[in-house]
Amino acid sequence: MGYKVVFTDHSLYGFADAGSIHMNKVLQFTLADIDQAICVSHTSKENTVLRSGISPEKVFMVPNAVDTAMFTPSPKRLSCDEIVIVVISRLVYRKGADLLVEVIPEVCRLFPKVRFIVGGDGPKRVRLEEMREKFSLQDRVEMLGAVPHAQVRSVLISGHIFLNSSLTEAFCIAILEAASCGLLTVSTRVGGVPEVLPDDMIVLAEPAPGDMVRAVKKAIDMLPGIDPQIMHLRISYLRILGSKTVLPSYDHQLPTMAPFRIHTAFVLIHIQGIPQHFLWKLPVSEL
Repeated sequence: MGYKVVFTDHSLYGFADAGSIHMNKVLQFTLADIDQAICVSHTSKENTVLRSGISPEKVFMVPNAVDTAMFTPSPKRLSCDEIVIVVISRLVYRKGADLLVEVIPEVCRLFPKVRFIVGGDGPKRVRLEEMREKFSLQDRVEMLGAVPHAQVRSVLISGHIFLNSSLTEAFCIAILEAASCGLLTVSTRVGGVPEVLPDDMIVLAEPAPGDMVRAVKKAIDMLPGIDPQIMHLRISYLRILGSKTVLPSYDHQLPTMAPFRIHTAFVLIHIQGIPQHFLWKLPVSEL
């Protein structure tokens, strides 16, 4: 029909199993005539190019962002007398729920002042509840069930550390929401996760119980130097600089997309004087 088509990809898929092979063939057929594609991380871009066979010149990386006005830290800084680790995730295999079953008891054994808040639901919830019963952790592991998105902030600001145990992620916007609320993140080093935050705001670990416990210990040691308000400002700072800074820096990245109307751009950019990179959201009417 002559319409310009932009495909957006937010997921990572494999190449070896039968399901992935089949879906990749479907993707190659589906994307044969698209004009452009947008991926949320460099890892996601590489994955899409390999799976679909489209030219890398047609694929652009535009990272996810968070509305920092909705995810603000608690006005009162939490005491570190008790360390609260927050998990908010679908309790499924891909999100590493089985890792949590092994990590949580070990962390509780090593650190008597740590407790967990687990938000989310899914088929792996039963395993977590069985773990809690087996190790008598009812008073240290709180299971919230499904958490509506409007209530995510209220759960996040009750903790010090956000724990992400995903086995695969193209980006993981939950990490960005947690950082905006001032939480230090511990996450598996998978997919595009290493691209989300600077090194001093996240502790990365291999998706193995022992390495994740080590990462949690490192994060606990880092907590005295973490200021939630400063962390929030680092995530949200570029929203203030908006139109004066981003459009000139962003324009060269999508030179061939000028004819396409984009209602929201998610931009990754570095400003002199700010030591690390930030993610933010800039509404633009047209590029």
